[in-house]
Amino acid sequence: MAEPPPPAEVHALTIEAPGLDTPLRAHPAPATPPAPRRGQVRLRLEAAGVCHRDLIDRAGRIPWLSPPVVPGHEGVGVVEAVGEGVSRWSVGDRVGTLHRDACGACASCLAGRPSLCEAAAHIFGLTADGTYSRSLLAPESALYAVPEGLPAAEAAVLHCTFGTAWRSLVTVGGLRAGEQVLVTGANGGVGVAGVQIAARLGARVVAQVRSERHVGLLRDLGAHEVIVVRDGRIHAASAAALGSDLALDCVGAPVFASVLRCLRVGGRVAVVGNVTEERVPVNLGQLIVMGLRVLGAGGADAADMAAVLAEHARSPFRVPLHATLPLAEAEAAQARLREGGVQGRIVLLP
Repeated sequence: MAEPPPPAEVHALTIEAPGLDTPLRAHPAPATPPAPRRGQVRLRLEAAGVCHRDLIDRAGRIPWLSPPVVPGHEGVGVVEAVGEGVSRWSVGDRVGTLHRDACGACASCLAGRPSLCEAAAHIFGLTADGTYSRSLLAPESALYAVPEGLPAAEAAVLHCTFGTAWRSLVTVGGLRAGEQVLVTGANGGVGVAGVQIAARLGARVVAQVRSERHVGLLRDLGAHEVIVVRDGRIHAASAAALGSDLALDCVGAPVFASVLRCLRVGGRVAVVGNVTEERVPVNLGQLIVMGLRVLGAGGADAADMAAVLAEHARSPFRVPLHATLPLAEAEAAQARLREGGVQGRIVLLP
């Protein structure tokens, strides 16, 4: 059966079935906007980020994908309706999306770790409709406050880039001034954020990329060394990366074994990237003898974002945007991301 023609004005796009070769389906606006249920708000979205996790989700690499579902987990918007029982937000508030909601009652939530909630399961772009849309229904716990003056394209991606980097390096990674930080895949959204955060907090930053064209940008963002390594063997290609105290790995399998070899005794690596499907072999003896720590940070929570926004207000970070595209060009945006070499984030503007 032939695909129906796209609507004249795209209101939202959906993943109809797992697989990068299955086209996103465009939808017109509903005749009546859906009313938020108890504990929910409805947002009018201003912008949505295109993240590499969107490709992972769409490919079906995460088993919770529940098609048909609107992809995307990076967004900013204005509250236009609130459901019964909502106390955190009012109509007119400007908010950004976290990765998912939090129940508020489990051990993790009660311990102040809501992004590691053991019970909530409203995950944007996976189990619930995400941000490739003009509007969004969201649990009130899955949002954080965004300042009015922050440009929409930057605000949309701040959580998943600077929030992720802050949580990985600072909240979980315990970054201290004077340490050496290695950032892999440093030209991507989390990478450019990690370089800036680490440099600002007094670390010596070594940034790894696969192309010379990223060197100038990363030096401008505060990297002390930028090394171009295409084959993943960072430890063999440059002595500058050796002896690192902390690594922010935005790539995963292609470089992970090499990253471990770049760490000093007692070093740690915060894992963010998961760009390929293969599993990573780990030398357990190396972890034991070297006293290395492998850290999974989870998503940034509202407290992490408050810290990022406070630092941004004190002295603005640079939020590199590779491109901004209309919402209807989401397919082209993802194709560009699949090609690789993107500097920063691609953003969709409704």
